[in-house]
Amino acid sequence: MAVESLSFLSPGNYPDDDPYSGLEDTLGLFEFGEREGYDGAWIRQRHLEHGVSSAAVFLAAASQRTERIRLGTAVIPIGYENPFRLAEDLSTVDVLARGRLQAGFSTGMPHADLLGDVVHDGDWRAYDLGYGRVARVLDHLRGDYLGGPDTRIQSPGNVQRPRLQPYSPGLLDRVWYGGTSLRSVRWAAEHGLNLLTGNIVAGETSDDFATAQLALIEEYRRLRPAGRVAVGRVVVPLDGADAATRRRYLAYAASRHERTLKPHGERRLLFAPDLVAPAAEIAERLRADKAVAAAPELRLELPYEFDRADYEQILHDARHAVAPALAPA
Repeated sequence: MAVESLSFLSPGNYPDDDPYSGLEDTLGLFEFGEREGYDGAWIRQRHLEHGVSSAAVFLAAASQRTERIRLGTAVIPIGYENPFRLAEDLSTVDVLARGRLQAGFSTGMPHADLLGDVVHDGDWRAYDLGYGRVARVLDHLRGDYLGGPDTRIQSPGNVQRPRLQPYSPGLLDRVWYGGTSLRSVRWAAEHGLNLLTGNIVAGETSDDFATAQLALIEEYRRLRPAGRVAVGRVVVPLDGADAATRRRYLAYAASRHERTLKPHGERRLLFAPDLVAPAAEIAERLRADKAVAAAPELRLELPYEFDRADYEQILHDARHAVAPALAPA
């Protein structure tokens, strides 16, 4: 295997009574990741939870605190978004970041029973809140002019043909889709999106997580050989942690182990085992992982439950003790 790009995904947690401290810690973590040599830093987007509810707003701030590291959204649930307004926000972030944005999407609407009527006017259940809505974002990011060839708008000091502003021409090539099923990876490939696949997939082809995930990657590659693929794993090295922290990490992994033993629900969802171990063991398990071996980009998914000191220890150990064993020869 040869991991050519190493990134991390942060949950962006904060206390209910002090959101600033958590958001500032996450911005600091992005700065830390850049200093450690990570290629990318990604943020989750979550609604009604103690996490980042607007990835675009957060990454606009991160763009001014970092210089090199790629900045990603993993992922924006498209059902709550206006495609044109979201495209405007993402283009603005990409300009501020000087072309470093990686925009990731998913379908679905977490907490739809609570938020659907709040976000949308009218009968939102009849709206296209799936792939078609993502496709509309892509259409806007292409920067096509609106109206006919003679259509002009006038603003103070300027007359111009109307299109998305600001227009960032390279952003369209840096759009990702979070795929968990064969249908979703086919759609991503056919529409020119890069593929994010994390620690949850649908067990359509196998009850073994890595085998099922590899099938998704191979199907995507069949349709889009040159597309980028990034695989996510929860990676928690024990090496730099003290004894109490190690026990806490191991208890965390034990509490989540049972879910990895069988498929769940109608979609037969499979969960990847968390890699909570000494760095050498983690590297060995990653080298043996068929899905990780098939993707040149690896994204470390940081657990929700930990704090900034934990995350910095995990990222340091992963970068300096795990990553060298996975690098190209």
